[in-house]
Amino acid sequence: MSDSPSARASRTTGTVRIVGAGLLGASIGHALRRQDVDVVLADVSPSQLRLAIDYGAGRDARDDDRPGLVVVAVPPDVTADVVQAELEAHPEAVVTDVASVKLEPFTELRRRGVDLTRYIGSHPLAGRERGGAISARADLFIGRPWVVCRDEETRAADLAVVEALALDLGAMPLEMTPQEHDRSVALTSHVPQVVASLLAARLASAEPGSLSLAGQGVRDTTRIAASAPELWVQILSANAGPVVEVLDALASDLREVSDALREPDAPGARRTIADAIRQGNEGVSLLPGKHGQNRRFEQLIVMVDDTPGQLGRLFGELGELGVNVEDLRLEHSPGAQFGLADISVAPDALRGAVEGLEARGWRIAGNTND
Repeated sequence: MSDSPSARASRTTGTVRIVGAGLLGASIGHALRRQDVDVVLADVSPSQLRLAIDYGAGRDARDDDRPGLVVVAVPPDVTADVVQAELEAHPEAVVTDVASVKLEPFTELRRRGVDLTRYIGSHPLAGRERGGAISARADLFIGRPWVVCRDEETRAADLAVVEALALDLGAMPLEMTPQEHDRSVALTSHVPQVVASLLAARLASAEPGSLSLAGQGVRDTTRIAASAPELWVQILSANAGPVVEVLDALASDLREVSDALREPDAPGARRTIADAIRQGNEGVSLLPGKHGQNRRFEQLIVMVDDTPGQLGRLFGELGELGVNVEDLRLEHSPGAQFGLADISVAPDALRGAVEGLEARGWRIAGNTND
């Protein structure tokens, strides 16, 4: 039997009101509607609201709505305002928000003297490069962490409501304080956005011929640079302190490497460069992989003709060989009539995958053991 969120009985009951019908809000709506939860949508933009409703993320509000849960999915600079308004308008509802910063709205609401007994800040670590209701997906949160920020005022029953929402959407609830959350996302989300954007900005002044040499490395490191500037100005401003700490440390590391490269034959220069690369190896090895494991996989690169059905055939034959595809990355070279499928497999499956695919006529461009 399928273990997907839509295959289970929903833990979330009653009416859920979602304020903000953009990517996150509409995606939450789609996921809950799949489980027949009554979802009410609201948005300051009538066109955004109508689009989300037309796509099936929820319905219009009615005067007799009595939501048990309100989800605020609005930009960070208005999160505190909307949370306060929803707490006042719905005195029986638990109110959560999904903003990507947690300390600033919490601090602002406390400064205003708002009763936060029914408020629980949260943040699903999920998203896409493109926003808006048209990009919303019901499976956006599956397997993703969902941070829940409780405090001494939080009632156990209210906490259970927010955690049930995360579980219904296929996410993994994780409790943190607002401070812990903001420090963590500064390192794992906010600074990577700045670094990707700054690196991608260098491409704007590159010679046209240089860009034709772009491979998967530069594409991987700049993928998130397509994000919306308006939203990121808000996010970075709201979490400026922790972001600056990481950026300052990163700037110091860059300066050390830069100085070493100015005189690569100077004593210790090559060690400085090697240590930087080695420390990067150590850091990336700590990132959780599939199902949250720290387990590392072997890489297998297969040449795939750029014709219909070839990728499906590759997957099918790997299945026949008993090889599970743990991860996949595709790369196309300009003008080439083939692509490179960079496949992650379990270490004990690599040899059998290489030998089995070669026997079936596939061209192997490389693997971890080369």
